[in-house]
Amino acid sequence: MAPASSIPAGIRKCLKTAGKTGNYHGVIIPSVCPPAPPAFNQKRRILRLARNLFLIALLILLLPYLLAPLYRAGHPVSTLMAWRYLSGAPMSRQWIDFGAISPFLPRSVVGSEDANFCRHHGIDWDALRDVIDDADDGEVTRGGSTITQQVAKNLFLWPGRSVVRKVLEFPLALWIDLVLPKQRILEIYLNIAELGPSGQFGAQAGSIHAFGHPASALTPREAALLAAILPNPVRRSARNPGPGVRRLAGTYVARAQSLGLQRCWSENRAF
Repeated sequence: MAPASSIPAGIRKCLKTAGKTGNYHGVIIPSVCPPAPPAFNQKRRILRLARNLFLIALLILLLPYLLAPLYRAGHPVSTLMAWRYLSGAPMSRQWIDFGAISPFLPRSVVGSEDANFCRHHGIDWDALRDVIDDADDGEVTRGGSTITQQVAKNLFLWPGRSVVRKVLEFPLALWIDLVLPKQRILEIYLNIAELGPSGQFGAQAGSIHAFGHPASALTPREAALLAAILPNPVRRSARNPGPGVRRLAGTYVARAQSLGLQRCWSENRAF
């Protein structure tokens, strides 16, 4: 409501007497306010529009926080998957439960994307500091996003680098780590990550496209190849891997078998 000082004196007087009646020769006459001046009506419309826009923006910002706890169950889709489907672009995804996926794939993905996944709470602050230090030194920066951050981005935000997106992504990743178990976060990631050059999303579609068999039958080498193409599955190929992808896959096979990751797997509450 507009402050009293901004309301014309005549309107204020009318508002004070609104609802009162008068008696004229026995006839009850209700008091009627004169019409507000056009400038006052326009100001009220602008204030009402601003309030409505604020409430809509607030609802959009809060919606991911309301939806995230509901994703303990179901088969969520990413914003990119939804966009491709609505725009008519090719898109395939067959959900596969975590327990049905070859155990080599989640270990390869964690080893390649987020080595501290089992220990952090959505944000890997040590890795983030390393990225900032590399940038300050003029070195090529590595990706500092955790798997939880990528789930937040894929489910609720948009692709591409943006300061605004990062600002929204950080608290959302912390919230997702709080309301979802680690295994569920990883299960969602393995079912919404883009893993093929023509709209293949998730481990099942990516495995069938690259190797011709389901994700349950992935070998350690195949799992590492899929992990190696995650940053850019359009330019990198697990079906016909180049020297760089093969080299990365070899590294990820070793990481998946490392003692640190084995300990992480056995000690984490969700595995």
